[in-house]
Amino acid sequence: MSSPALISISVVSHGQAALVAEALADLARFADATPIELVLTLNIPETLPFAVEDLPYPLKLIRNPSPQGFGANHNAAFRQAEGEWFCVMNPDIRLHDNPFPALLECLAHPDVGVAAPRVLGAGGEMEDSARRFPSPLTIVCKAWGGCRGSDYAITGQPVYPDWVGGMFMLFPRGIFAAAGGFDPRYFLYYEDVDLCARLRLRGKRAILCPRASVVHHARRSSHRNLRYLRWHLGSMLRFFLSPVYWRVLYRRLTAGKPGLP
Repeated sequence: MSSPALISISVVSHGQAALVAEALADLARFADATPIELVLTLNIPETLPFAVEDLPYPLKLIRNPSPQGFGANHNAAFRQAEGEWFCVMNPDIRLHDNPFPALLECLAHPDVGVAAPRVLGAGGEMEDSARRFPSPLTIVCKAWGGCRGSDYAITGQPVYPDWVGGMFMLFPRGIFAAAGGFDPRYFLYYEDVDLCARLRLRGKRAILCPRASVVHHARRSSHRNLRYLRWHLGSMLRFFLSPVYWRVLYRRLTAGKPGLP
């Protein structure tokens, strides 16, 4: 029986070395069962509170001379990665169980381009990490307090949402490369929406695998910081003005399906 293929995991730290240390310790518990390598990007200067040589898996370290955006950082990590699978993982993700076997099983479907686990909040609540593509109408609806609740019911069966959140995504290497990775013009926010939309245009779907789960200690910076809010709104506008958005909308309309979402 052949051994599992290598999974390259990209983590980007923004002065979050303590969180990174916890995430890497979680990964160390699964290193014997799942071959992994870690590509760690330090987006700003910081000192690591752990010794790289003590980890039970290889780690490649990238120190940025100046801060880069979400997509640019993970694209650069991908160029350093050697695995057959490429995982994007936030430093504020905690792993209580090994999510990779279930995710790889979901990726066995030939029309799937990206897999994601169930994402739980720190208190065990289900996060809304699988959604329909946004539209200006739904954004206005949410801003006025409407359109509450999840877009998809998460049960024990896989779900095929329009897009999955970028806090934890697993791609086959060839599919991520063929799509060109993330669009670096999105400095922060909507990179995950855009990439899932481009995968959809290539005939590849996103899948949420409920048998895999991670815990997300989210900070929600865009809710409290005007700079992050500006990035969020700017990325939203970029997506709605992009050819990707209009091509997805056109395909749905010509297929006789409802528009976005």
